[in-house]
Amino acid sequence: MANILMVVSAADSLTMKDGSEHPTGFWAEELVVSHQLLQAAGHTVHIATPDGVRPTVDQVSLAAESAGGEERADGFRDYLASIDAELSAPLALTDVDINSYDAVVMPGGHGPMTDLYKDADLGRLLVAADKAGKVIAPFCHGPAGLLSATLDDGSFAFAGRRLIVFTNEEELTGGTGENTPWLVEDALKEKGAVIENAAAWSSNVVRDSNLITGQNPQSSEAVAKEVVKALAA
Repeated sequence: MANILMVVSAADSLTMKDGSEHPTGFWAEELVVSHQLLQAAGHTVHIATPDGVRPTVDQVSLAAESAGGEERADGFRDYLASIDAELSAPLALTDVDINSYDAVVMPGGHGPMTDLYKDADLGRLLVAADKAGKVIAPFCHGPAGLLSATLDDGSFAFAGRRLIVFTNEEELTGGTGENTPWLVEDALKEKGAVIENAAAWSSNVVRDSNLITGQNPQSSEAVAKEVVKALAA
């Protein structure tokens, strides 16, 4: 079976357009659903963050109205508690040897907009993973992490690649709204990515060779299943 590197933001806040700090972190559904499904498929998942800092769950993602009901919210809490040892001692991205992994999975939450999008260690790992044809699967705000991947000539490693991401529409109507400091969809377009977003708040996955991307939290299960399928090929 495969070894999977799950890259998670270590940020606990996002500086907004007006300079205020917005509490954030990883989105519970995205980490839980993908981690659970990948492990259930028999794969080994190692969590890594910038500097090996324990990741913070976005508390909004554990509210019943965000999780899809109190039962689902409780389930997310229970699962996070069950992997607390892993969350408490994640790998540091700078220490990761990408040759030890078959795939890189990146759940979102707004945290990646604070750290992963500019993390040099992540960029190095993604460039190496892509050159080796390893599966790379960011979803929701996770594709912000792709922005860290720069080639030796200064160009964006994923320019011209088809992908999907949390849309401007979703951000402005159900995310952090007009006070959002920057929009991930726009940033990726400006770098040359080919965005193929679909209807807001629906499960959507785009696969371009080894790059698998999902649009939003609702896409978590579909992304994980596509990763399992890709690893089995």
